[in-house]
Amino acid sequence: MSIKTIILAAGQGTRMRSSRSKVLHEIANKALLQHVYETSLSLEDNQVFIIYGHGGETVKQTLCQLDATWIEQRQQLGTGHAVQQAIHHVEDADTVLILYGDVPLLKAQTIQTLLKKVSATSLALLTVTLDDPTGYGRIVRDKDHAVIKIVEQKDANEMELQINEGNTGILACKGKQLKNWLARLSNDNAQNEYYLTDIIEMAVDDGLTVETTQASSQDEVLGVNNRSQLAHLERVYQFEQAQMLMEKGITLRDPNRIDVRGEFAELGQDIDVDINVIFEGINRIGSFVKIGPNCLIKNATLADGVEILANSVIEDAVVGADSRIGPFARLRPQTELADHVHIGNFVEIKKTTVASGSKINHLSYIGDSEVGSKVNIGAGTITCNYDGANKFKTIIEDGAFIGSDTQLVAPVTIAKNATIGAGSTITRDTPAEQLTLSRVKQISVASWQRPVKAETVPDSSLHSLHPCKSEK
Repeated sequence: MSIKTIILAAGQGTRMRSSRSKVLHEIANKALLQHVYETSLSLEDNQVFIIYGHGGETVKQTLCQLDATWIEQRQQLGTGHAVQQAIHHVEDADTVLILYGDVPLLKAQTIQTLLKKVSATSLALLTVTLDDPTGYGRIVRDKDHAVIKIVEQKDANEMELQINEGNTGILACKGKQLKNWLARLSNDNAQNEYYLTDIIEMAVDDGLTVETTQASSQDEVLGVNNRSQLAHLERVYQFEQAQMLMEKGITLRDPNRIDVRGEFAELGQDIDVDINVIFEGINRIGSFVKIGPNCLIKNATLADGVEILANSVIEDAVVGADSRIGPFARLRPQTELADHVHIGNFVEIKKTTVASGSKINHLSYIGDSEVGSKVNIGAGTITCNYDGANKFKTIIEDGAFIGSDTQLVAPVTIAKNATIGAGSTITRDTPAEQLTLSRVKQISVASWQRPVKAETVPDSSLHSLHPCKSEK
């Protein structure tokens, strides 16, 4: 079965009150339209067409990586008119699926169930039952419960407004029939638009059965029309991600306080995740990993036994087994730590490799460096790797000990088992097995006196005019 999926993404989204197209707003750092597109990829033998609106060229430019045929709807004359823009790509034998770019949480399983109801004698329609169907077209059925038409709310009478089964707009049918129905559409309605929903009544008149199905939840078919709905669906999506993680054996201290804005290429066992942790990009997490509260993990690889303490940021970095990071640590891109490495509070590492057993525990910046094994870097140490135009490398060989408050001015090599005295500025390579230090001679000045402020004398004339004072 060849499928032609038409995604309608031409709406202006005025209620979003945004300069961006509605379908470019994001859930989990991914555009609404991209969510819909990726769900459609689960279908075999499927070709995707995206209908975008006049002035919506930024939609096409922003999501140009999507493997779809982009078609512009120059005038917004309704959903029926939007589908007409792609109809010349449809063959008679195709099954045509209509989706919407602002309905991001529709599941592949729901779509597949819908498609199974399509035949030469039936059209498939996705409906939703709501306590308050305001804004939805109503599904009108006859006494035998068969669908006979859809009435838009603005065209509905009092009886029809009492119906609580609404139209999601998502449907599927055969290409030959769709071509015929689109050619017969009229804009004789309150909005002067070509409603795609009018084809339901045409199908019934032509003797077809309208087969309906419903999604597993209302949120699955909820469209985004304002910021409140966007925020609601973000939380729905995130709770679904939390459920998925817990099903895989991940401990979440609070499933309502975690955000997954990407995917996991690898997940080990017995991972423990505290509150307010954000995962972005593609992450690989080994077994027995513990992540403290308020951490950002982005495109990271965390090997078995890693512990990330509170308020740390790990981005495009690799952390070796049984290493400990944080609290308040930052691993920037191209950082690679070997096993049993300790990175402590307020330490920033960038574009650096650190070999096994090394420690950088306090208030340091190490960038563009190679750090050997069993190195100890004291508090307040920085690598001066940038001269304003170029960056240079610092090499610290195995077993070196760097005293606190040291500046290593690159390019420089600290040789194996070297010791650098605290408070030094190192500008040349240092020898192995020796102490190197550079300090200004310490002196004490016996005659020196600490300056003091001069005493001020109050102005008696001003004092007499104080508003809280009175003359007697």
